[in-house]
Amino acid sequence: MQEDAPQYLKGTTTIGIIFRDGVVLATEKRATMGNLVASRKAKKVYQISTRIGMTTAGGVGDAQQMARLMSVECSLYEIRRGKPISVGAASTLLSNYLNQNRYYPYFVQLLVGGVDENGPWLYSVDAMGGATREEEIVATGSGSPIAYGVLEDQYRPDMSEEEAVDLAKRALKAAMRRDIASGEDIATVVITKEKYEESSEKMPEKTAAI
Repeated sequence: MQEDAPQYLKGTTTIGIIFRDGVVLATEKRATMGNLVASRKAKKVYQISTRIGMTTAGGVGDAQQMARLMSVECSLYEIRRGKPISVGAASTLLSNYLNQNRYYPYFVQLLVGGVDENGPWLYSVDAMGGATREEEIVATGSGSPIAYGVLEDQYRPDMSEEEAVDLAKRALKAAMRRDIASGEDIATVVITKEKYEESSEKMPEKTAAI
């Protein structure tokens, strides 16, 4: 089963960027089943805490279950401790849960990003529970090699919010032009100490020539 896992983790593009004041998470909205475009409005970024978001790649059912689980666990943490969960703690919690289920894995690859009292943080978490702290940029999914070409060429640590959002969108659009599993509209989330703000950009319709 583990040899087949990468087959389930490819059909999307998600991006995370740390900028001067926070984190940008961005995804496109195409969901595929083999060669079929199953949905053009798939949700791939979820708010799991007041200032923490999570992007999803992989099986839709598994991703939605992880989003529900993390939202509940982060809320319980805040009730018990009297303060919001940190980004690192949320990533560790997610990592532990996935690792405990590695023999019956959730086919997901996730990005967890947000801002806590110690600043902006960004983590990549794989289906086996491996969590990696990303200090600048990260991309997942089948379009990630194309997105990385744009991100690595144009990223700067001191980017403003507007510059980071623009870079995330340009990287996504580059991936969407060349990766058939990535497409449709773009969803972006900006997280700072002051806000969790989600927005969407509608892409123009394209008709293929016959």
